[in-house]
Amino acid sequence: MMTELDLSPYFAAVEEFPPLRAAGRVAQVVGLTIEVRGLRSFIGEVCLIEVSPQAGPVAAEVVGFKNGSALMMPLGNLQGIHPGCAVHPTGKAFAVKVGPFLLGRVVDGLGQPLDGSPATGPGMLCPVEKDPPNPLERQRIKKILPTGIRAIDLFLTCGQGQRVGIFAGSGVGKSTLLGMIARSSEADVNVIALIGERGREVLEFIERDLGAEGLKRSVVVAVTSDRPPLLRIKGAQVATAIAEYFRDTGKNVMLMMDSVTRLAMAQREVGLAIGEPPATKGYTPSVFTLLPRLLERAGTSSCGSITGLYTVLVDGDDFNEPIADAVRSILDGHIVLSRELAAKNHFPAIDILHSISRLMIDLVDPEHNRLAGLFRDYLATYTEAEDLINIGAYVEGTNPRLDEARSYIDRMQALLRQEIEETEAWDASLTKLKQLFAGE
Repeated sequence: MMTELDLSPYFAAVEEFPPLRAAGRVAQVVGLTIEVRGLRSFIGEVCLIEVSPQAGPVAAEVVGFKNGSALMMPLGNLQGIHPGCAVHPTGKAFAVKVGPFLLGRVVDGLGQPLDGSPATGPGMLCPVEKDPPNPLERQRIKKILPTGIRAIDLFLTCGQGQRVGIFAGSGVGKSTLLGMIARSSEADVNVIALIGERGREVLEFIERDLGAEGLKRSVVVAVTSDRPPLLRIKGAQVATAIAEYFRDTGKNVMLMMDSVTRLAMAQREVGLAIGEPPATKGYTPSVFTLLPRLLERAGTSSCGSITGLYTVLVDGDDFNEPIADAVRSILDGHIVLSRELAAKNHFPAIDILHSISRLMIDLVDPEHNRLAGLFRDYLATYTEAEDLINIGAYVEGTNPRLDEARSYIDRMQALLRQEIEETEAWDASLTKLKQLFAGE
């Protein structure tokens, strides 16, 4: 009788043996683009470039093809890469580990912690590039999301799942406004993406604008301006993937991205590097494909919501430049910050006459709508004649509507102003608006 052989040691040895992998070779590096020959891969695949045994592999992503070669861009530094380096495909697109352990943490564009502690805890791997939710599965936006900012809550009311842009030139208070909203909004989780920021501003935003209380229920994704353009794009996608994870667990998430303009600049660098033709003001067509694909991922789903706040850094205070125009056409509203108001020490410098929430009329009651409209009417009337008033050319009694506006203007301006540390509850803000026009 034959004895049955125990083959388990052989099976274990086969399992442990590293499989043979097809490898390509680096042919040349031009700028940030790595040309690899002899490799079969797909767009978005992560590959590992063997630099040296001491340095370890460099991760790169396939971004295009040219004359039978794969074009890659690094997810790190190019240092040490030379012609002939072996390139191994992983067979996978980039994914990030997400879970509750991320709350209170600061991570980079690859989801790795920047605060010195390991990211441990139960979670799941999520691809960073996903399709937006099916439009027929999106719940209608019916619930108000108070932000704690009077000018927004009263005149630019936001709903849970709405996507709003904050448009401003440099130094007008975008980051400060984001920090105020992150601290005082009633969202369950904040996901904050700092894309292309100065290195100095990251810790400054976390400690000064966000604060310890805001950080407890937040995840910060920080990709500074010195990082490669592909990593800046990944940072925006990683932040959106984290927000999607918390939304899918039934939470109402506030996703803040500062700024979409630097994301568009990073995509322009990638597009130009792989040979895309420049279109409007040097921006490549892929920029205008990326923006709606990323921004549409926010919003409501069948189980939760992502309320998106995206800052747009307008070049030369031109609010009609290509990126501002494209983003404004995609989002559900826009908040304009005025350099003129900031120069008058009016903070937050929200110009409510040039801002709009496309959902406000559906979210608030008719009385609130009426009072907000009256406020805008008086403010517009006064603003139009402000120069005449300041030089003493206006004679009282000439325009009764303007006389009414002048009687209210100081209290109206006081209602719009708010200190950085000041938070106003929704009911308290609405009461102040009603008291302002009591008897109207």
